[in-house]
Amino acid sequence: MDAAIDLRATAERRATPPQNPYDPAYDPLVTATPGQGRDYAPTYWIGTAGAPPEDDGPISRDVDVDVAIIGSGFTGLTTAIFLAQEYGIKATVLEANRTAWGCSTRNGGQAQCASGRLKRSQWIARYGLEAALGLHRECLDGMESFKELIRDIDCEPQPGGHLYVAHRPHVMPVLEKEARLLREVFKYDARILDAETVRNEWVGDQEACGAMHEPEGIGIHAGKLAFGYLRKARALGATVHPASPVQGWETRNGIHHLRTPGGVVRARAVGVCTGGYTSNGLHREFKNRLLPILSNSIVTRPLTRQELDACGLRTHQVITDTRVLRHYYRLMPDNRLQIGSRSAITGRDAPQKKYEDLLVANMLRKFPALRGVQIDYSWWGWVDVSHDMMPRIHQPDPAQSIYYALGYGGNGVMYSAQAGRRLAQWIAGKGHQLTLPIFTSRLPFPNVREMVESEFFAPFRRMGQRFLYRWYYLKDEVL
Repeated sequence: MDAAIDLRATAERRATPPQNPYDPAYDPLVTATPGQGRDYAPTYWIGTAGAPPEDDGPISRDVDVDVAIIGSGFTGLTTAIFLAQEYGIKATVLEANRTAWGCSTRNGGQAQCASGRLKRSQWIARYGLEAALGLHRECLDGMESFKELIRDIDCEPQPGGHLYVAHRPHVMPVLEKEARLLREVFKYDARILDAETVRNEWVGDQEACGAMHEPEGIGIHAGKLAFGYLRKARALGATVHPASPVQGWETRNGIHHLRTPGGVVRARAVGVCTGGYTSNGLHREFKNRLLPILSNSIVTRPLTRQELDACGLRTHQVITDTRVLRHYYRLMPDNRLQIGSRSAITGRDAPQKKYEDLLVANMLRKFPALRGVQIDYSWWGWVDVSHDMMPRIHQPDPAQSIYYALGYGGNGVMYSAQAGRRLAQWIAGKGHQLTLPIFTSRLPFPNVREMVESEFFAPFRRMGQRFLYRWYYLKDEVL
């Protein structure tokens, strides 16, 4: 980036203030739009990131633009950054609420070398070896892009890799097989650690029966990263407009008319980057193509040296366990413990205290020495899961200039940056160069097509999710 660009120049100016309070029960399958100008969720990231940087205010009149980006999270902002840096295109970013209001300030801050929910062995089974090797290279390239992108953003990076902890003994042979595949086929230096090594040298997780360590993985401060992306995008000429939800979308003569409360944005191309907050009513292309899943997070008060020693917290690397309903956790730079996992099924149920209590109980299974520790932050947010567990960065109809990057399945902290780079490539007319499966096909519907396209499918989908969660619990804890 040009050294003349001062990313701190806007830091002391004021962001658009919230127009409405935070809605803890928002549900993208129930509510038509995510609101207008709503305040942030009370996350650790927002509580410790400092004041949000200046933005460009809500849309206040009809405007004509070359590119409109819907969604101002990690993907939307990095798309704007790469459009400007690599193609000289200055995008207009539309946000329903406050900048990076959704997934980007409600995640666990874990940048892993992954794309979607599937393992490398599953890539081979689904796509074949050649495509799987290509997806692995895409992830490695994405990690390098991410590292370069955050080089001048003070987002408290904690590098060193990713520790994948076996939560039960029978999982270890699976991890050993995957690690061998990673080393021998993908030339990726994954290594197996026994339970004693994990507890003595890494983390005293009382459930740990061993682990796989992979070399790539970075913990970051999600709020500071989002605000850094915002400063960088605006310094490059993009405009970012909060409190500007898209409440109507018509396409006439190849021009997209995006109706916001303050005016119509007429765009020659549109990139959709709305993640788990994608409304079924945004555009027919997105209806029922994602299953939004809630994830809870808690952050403790700063731990004392005695507590750190009692928990064996010897690493700041990012950690997940091998449950299907996995836990993701790490020691933060300020010595707080952050841990997250799956939560309620519906937005209406999400505020119930029992979900925080369940997460605290799970934390204590791993770290019993923390019994009674104060929880300073507790929040939840929607994760965009595709129906085949893999993301898509795609132009669904060659006749229409609509593009999207969606479906990360909880692995979006790193890959959202690479997805922004690829989405910019699509928008700039270079998408034909992208040949991997995640670039060449739409987000899929579930298998029962007729039910999915029904207006009444959402309740049945939630019923199916409840059944799956029960089955996953049995797999994780009983069978």
